[in-house]
Amino acid sequence: MTERFIEDFASSIKTDFDKALQASNADEGISFMVQSITDFFAKNVYSLIFSLVNIYERNIDGKTIRDRLKTRGVDLGSLLIVSEKKYYSDPVMVRLIFATLIFFMSHFHKTNKTTENQPAGKDIKNINLFIYNTVRNGLGYNIKKVNLDFEMLEKQIEKITLDEETEPFFKAVAEAVAEAGPWDVSMEMVAKKLGFSKSSLYGHFKNKKDMLRRLFVTEFKRIISFAHQGISLSTDSAQQLYLGIFSISVYLRSRPEILIAMDWLRTRKLDLGKPDKYVEIFRLFEDIDIEPLQKATEEEKRNISHWILFLLINILNSPNNKKTNTNGQNSTIRLLYKFIILGLGGFIR
Repeated sequence: MTERFIEDFASSIKTDFDKALQASNADEGISFMVQSITDFFAKNVYSLIFSLVNIYERNIDGKTIRDRLKTRGVDLGSLLIVSEKKYYSDPVMVRLIFATLIFFMSHFHKTNKTTENQPAGKDIKNINLFIYNTVRNGLGYNIKKVNLDFEMLEKQIEKITLDEETEPFFKAVAEAVAEAGPWDVSMEMVAKKLGFSKSSLYGHFKNKKDMLRRLFVTEFKRIISFAHQGISLSTDSAQQLYLGIFSISVYLRSRPEILIAMDWLRTRKLDLGKPDKYVEIFRLFEDIDIEPLQKATEEEKRNISHWILFLLINILNSPNNKKTNTNGQNSTIRLLYKFIILGLGGFIR
C-alpha cells in the first residue's frame, strides 16, 4: 500500500514540480508545488487518509518517504530551493506550509463528506486556490501595519503565574510513555503509575471515553483561560493574536506532560467523543477583532481559530523545537505568528 501511494503521489505531482524548478520567480514555483499537492489530495481522499495515518503520524519515517519519492524523480526539498529565490527558507516555514495544507484539505473532505460523494471540480478548484492564498498571505495583514515588540509582549506573559497544578493523570501518561513509548502504553500502565487498578481509574466516570473527555476538556479550559489573561494585556488585535499564541505556548512548554498525553491520545487513536456543542472550549481567536476577518462568517472565524491552534500544537510537538532552548523556542513562535498573519510574506528576504 505504501509503494502504491508513493507511486501515485509521485506520478501526479512530478510534472508540476519540474515546472516549479524552471519557474521564473518563487511565487510561481511555489504555486505549482502547493496546488499540485492539494489537487492530488482533493481528488484522492483515501490517499490523504492513508498519508495521515502512516506518514503524518510517523508510522513510516518521513525521510524514508522523501528518499522513495526521490527515486521517482520528485524531491520535496525542491520547495526550499524554489522559495529561496525570494524568501529565507527556514525549515519551520516548510513545516507550516505542509501543516496548513493538511489541515484545510482534511477539513474540506470532512465537511463535504467526500468519502461518500466525489467532490465537484469547482469545489476542488476553490479549495486549492484557498490553500495557496492562505500559504502565500496568511490572514492577510498589511505587513507595514504589523511591527510588534515581541520581547516586550513575551515578558508580559512570562509574569503571569500558573496557579493550578496539572492533573496527575497527564503526568502518569508522560511517565509511562517515557518508559514504554506511546505505542505500547496501556490504560493499565497509566493506572499503575497513579496507584490505581484500571477499574478504579474509571470509578468516578461513566467509562474510559467519559474520563478522557472530561480530563482533557478541563485542561483545555485552563489553557484557554490562561490565554485570555494574555490577550487582555492589549487592545491592539495584532498584539492580542500574538499574546494568545504565546500564552498557550508558555502554558504547554511549562507542562510538557500535556503535549505528551495529547500525542499519546493521537497515536493510540483514543476516542474522546464529541464535546457538548454548547461548550466552546476552543473559542479563543474568534473573539479577537482580527482586521482581515471582520467580514468573515462565524464558521470561517472558527475554522481559522482551529487552524492557528493546529499549527501551534504541530510546532510545539516538532522534535527539532523540543531540542532548542527557550530563546530558540520563542523565535520559532515568532516565525509561526508571522506565517499566520502574513503567510510567506513574513519570510521575505
